[in-house]
Amino acid sequence: MNSFTERQHYYCDRINKKLLDTIPQSEQPNVSLQAAMHYSLTVGGKRIRPSLVYATGEALQLPLDDLDDVACAVEIIHTYSLVHDDLPAMDDDDIRRGKPTCHKQFDEATAILAGDALQALAFEVLSKATTVPAEIRLKMIAELAHASGHAGMAYGQAIDLAAVGKALTLEQLELMHRHKTGALIRACVITPALNASNTTPELMHQLSQYADAIGLAFQIIDDILDITSDTETLGKQQGADVALGKPTYPALLGLDGAHAHARQCHLTALKSLEKCPKQFDILRDLSSYIINRSY
Repeated sequence: MNSFTERQHYYCDRINKKLLDTIPQSEQPNVSLQAAMHYSLTVGGKRIRPSLVYATGEALQLPLDDLDDVACAVEIIHTYSLVHDDLPAMDDDDIRRGKPTCHKQFDEATAILAGDALQALAFEVLSKATTVPAEIRLKMIAELAHASGHAGMAYGQAIDLAAVGKALTLEQLELMHRHKTGALIRACVITPALNASNTTPELMHQLSQYADAIGLAFQIIDDILDITSDTETLGKQQGADVALGKPTYPALLGLDGAHAHARQCHLTALKSLEKCPKQFDILRDLSSYIINRSY
């Protein structure tokens, strides 16, 4: 595999197969909870987060078999967050990845329960990661919980909701996205690193800086694509965040300024890894992939 795009396809195929093994089967044919979980997990997506788990693990020379449960857990957490973000009380989206959102395909109550169940499932999967020592699993669970809850993703979403219709400074916007988007992306880098015997405190710091930078870059490009890509390409309504009155990087910096800021984040990511050996090229390539993606 000569490019990260090819590697990304491999990671996607791998995680899609592994996710199917995590989905519980329904014991009651008239209860749609498991069907809603299955629908949300298999509706598609870029799978950037599990790909980041795999790429970090490969950079640290971990076997992929030791990374599958971590990759599944972070993607399940991400999926739960999308199910809840799409609800009428949150972003009120009807389309996700080109298909009806969970609450539209089923109903609002089922979507709430499916999100709840997916969140719990992520920690169940991670707790049963038998290829990882128990003490490391506990650290991984703590890292993922921190990234998902009041100090991470949920807090970022709360800031986002409070910011609707308001003008934010760049510093305030980045605070929001370091939590809403960046916290889980950071966990995708840190959790596999916890299981690597060659991880030093210095390397952990470098990986943390890298993750923070690509987390912001990912969000900036998302904001740009939200207004420059058509609805069919996006798989959701074009300009959805703008229509909701949400603060975005293009609104604050302009398109050219947002592109420049994304490139600066990419350079920061590369600089954080400048002392790392060639095997970390996979993470350097992933950062390039993030800022050059078109969907």
